[in-house]
Amino acid sequence: MIVVTADQMREMDRLTIQKHGVPSLTLMERAGEGITAAILKSFAAAAKKGVLIVAGKGNNGGDGFVVARLLKKKRIQCEVALLAKRAELSPDAAHNCRAFEKLRGKVTEITAGGLESLERKVAGKGLLVDAILGTGIKSEVGGLYAEAITLMNASGVPIIAVDIPSGLDTDRGTPLGVSIQAEMTVSLGYAKLGQVIHPGIDFAGDLVVADIGIDPLAAEAVAPATEVLTREEISWLVPRRRADTHKGTYGHLLVIAGTRGKTGAAVLACRAAMRAGAGLVTLAAPQSLNNILASSLVEVMTERLPENSAEEMAELTPEHWLRLLERKNALLFGPGIGVNDATRNTLRWLLKNLDIPWVIDADGLNNLALDLDRLRNAKTPPLLTPHPGEMARLIGKTTAAISQDRVGVAREFAFKHRCYVVLKGARSIIAIPHGKIFINPTGNPGMASGGMGDVLAGMLAAFLGQGLGPADAMKLGVFLHGFVGDRVADKKGEIGLVASDIIDDLPAGMRALSTPAS
Repeated sequence: MIVVTADQMREMDRLTIQKHGVPSLTLMERAGEGITAAILKSFAAAAKKGVLIVAGKGNNGGDGFVVARLLKKKRIQCEVALLAKRAELSPDAAHNCRAFEKLRGKVTEITAGGLESLERKVAGKGLLVDAILGTGIKSEVGGLYAEAITLMNASGVPIIAVDIPSGLDTDRGTPLGVSIQAEMTVSLGYAKLGQVIHPGIDFAGDLVVADIGIDPLAAEAVAPATEVLTREEISWLVPRRRADTHKGTYGHLLVIAGTRGKTGAAVLACRAAMRAGAGLVTLAAPQSLNNILASSLVEVMTERLPENSAEEMAELTPEHWLRLLERKNALLFGPGIGVNDATRNTLRWLLKNLDIPWVIDADGLNNLALDLDRLRNAKTPPLLTPHPGEMARLIGKTTAAISQDRVGVAREFAFKHRCYVVLKGARSIIAIPHGKIFINPTGNPGMASGGMGDVLAGMLAAFLGQGLGPADAMKLGVFLHGFVGDRVADKKGEIGLVASDIIDDLPAGMRALSTPAS
């Protein structure tokens, strides 16, 4: 599903009107038709109790007047509370206000100090339509608009938002002081970025996208570069197995992971890789840990690495690297390896010399933060899997700053450093070097537990080893990780969900994902 920013949507509107000859009133009419259809499909019973459209003076209010007219033609009782004077309406909104009034539609002007009048009109209605503010707002909402939004939210009456909940930042999904809390948002033309990321998801409610006839050439000219992943798009990426294959067909993954006290990270990553379909997995870890790891991973081969006095991996010779990498076609570096001179030099060697696809995770990222300038010139661009705290260390910002603009941070980092990024969290962000962004809709709060990142890293590396390109491996891995988490939560509940639950359900989850949804 394509997602756009406010500026991108505005430009597509402009091109459709000015260059491709579609009148703005036609677009407004189509918008009203889409909103009305969504109301009648999902809120028909509530609408029959009476509808109040609360309109602003701009084109968002104009869409609301179209909805009012179309509902009235359906013999549904409705009226409009206009938070302005008629003389202040935009030209298109004024046109549709007059069209509604020609049908003897009731329009009441609500101005400063008139909140009691609005409160009386809300009382007894079955449905409210928020047509106050559109996608162009950037400053904090105040005055009458803020008072009206607060009143509507407190009324208990379900609210349908026109295009964007009034007061919600279209691009960041954050309330600009106060925002409508909608039961459903009908987004016009395309979904907006702020509706599909947190916290905007919670304000938008159910999201419906209404086609208003944006000219395809206008969309092509703007070229939106953000999408929300869908099951239909991802299902075909699940690897299918032919009868005439063997374990070598599905890749040999080398995992460099683990140190004393963090063997679990290595175990989870390797188990996840096997369950995600890797044909062979070899775990390279400090030699003193070999008995622990080998006994925990009966399907995984192990390589004993030289270690220092702290039982952390020591530096490897070029000859050792050649032996380790022989016949491997993907690599995972980082889970639980610690941060020291040897791990830092190991990462430097990999950035300079590695010629197979690879993933850097966890402590690998913490080592990378000390040598970030080397990333841009990596022989093989790696796939990075930071959570917001790790990303904050990579770029020298606070975790809060990362969380405020996860899409922008991921996009800029991948472009600047010529790498692939999965910025983890609720609605994980996938960024690829040329600027494309994918937002993942799967997953749940039960997955906020230790080891989930190790599982994802193992899955991603396994898909690289099976021949998927980095972008497809990220899309499948991240979507599947959350998809399986949702399956497990449905069966067991979110509380107490652990990383091993995801691993155990991966085969069944992949089978379910590859089957068309009913």
